[in-house]
Amino acid sequence: QVQLEESGGGLVQAGGSARLSCIASGRADSMQTVAWFRQAPGKEREFVAFITWTDRTSYYSDSAKGRFTISRDNAENTVYLQMNSLKPEDTAVYSCAVILRGSPNYNYWGRGTQVTVSS
Repeated sequence: QVQLEESGGGLVQAGGSARLSCIASGRADSMQTVAWFRQAPGKEREFVAFITWTDRTSYYSDSAKGRFTISRDNAENTVYLQMNSLKPEDTAVYSCAVILRGSPNYNYWGRGTQVTVSS
């Protein structure tokens, strides 16, 4: 089992930045991919970015590309999401999720952290 805990959310002005952290515990050595998702009120959950645990391959949604950067610290079992040039439409609950090695699906999810971008 893997436990995920997000932090770093809060209230940010448009154009500002925020850095989210996702700390993994438990079977963290079995992680293959860690991703960030977000869900705004009344909307479906949306993929933001992922990073692989071994070779650091990353991928971004079109809305995140060029503004957000995903990175990870294997020693600390932590994945970060650096968000720059934030817009009001980035307001959402941001959650991280993990795919374990050999699994086709996301196995574990965090509770999420709220990011609110004011205009």
